[in-house]
Amino acid sequence: MTVDLTEIFAKYERLVAEADALFERVRSQHADCVTCGLGCSDCCHALFDLGLVEAMYLNQRFAEAFGFGAERSAILERADAADRHAVRLKRRLYKESLTGRDSAELLAEVARERIRCPLLGDDDTCAMYAHRPITCRLYGIPTAIGGVAHTCGRTGFAPGGRYPTVALDKIHERLAGLSHEILVAVQSRYRELDQVYVPVSMALITRYDNTYLGIGPVKKES
Repeated sequence: MTVDLTEIFAKYERLVAEADALFERVRSQHADCVTCGLGCSDCCHALFDLGLVEAMYLNQRFAEAFGFGAERSAILERADAADRHAVRLKRRLYKESLTGRDSAELLAEVARERIRCPLLGDDDTCAMYAHRPITCRLYGIPTAIGGVAHTCGRTGFAPGGRYPTVALDKIHERLAGLSHEILVAVQSRYRELDQVYVPVSMALITRYDNTYLGIGPVKKES
């Protein structure tokens, strides 16, 4: 079964355009503070996860850009290494959370952890820049999630200053809505498929086929 996700991906691209417009609006107002530029790859070492819609979109665009060849293989090898690193980190932090360690401390440790994105080339440019996730697009300006503000330490935004701030919660809600649309569109038997979040590395490695998406009846073992 092949499901056409063109319409849902088009909605996602419109959300991406909105995110880009927000970034440019803040940059135009605070050009001296936004220091993003070619070769700056600080955000390319941050650990974050993608919802279903962004993971599948990136996976599809990656397949279109790198069908076969040495470059694709090199990226997937880096993705495998990055994913194993992320899994080890998450496993360790989960165990520490069971000991009663403060969740804020754990989140701060995640924020300090640096895992190089597999799409980041040796020249410090992104192999999928035109199709990079929304988190990457907004990294260089003030954002807030759950009422907690964040700004890249390499920018000129002063701590505690009053600046236009993007509410990531609202964007995440819209992304979750698009992920749910995919769940409905593919008629998945996995009712929580739209609640699965993966890092960029896993999004590149995963085969989003009928088996993964839970399309169709369960195959009986012969």
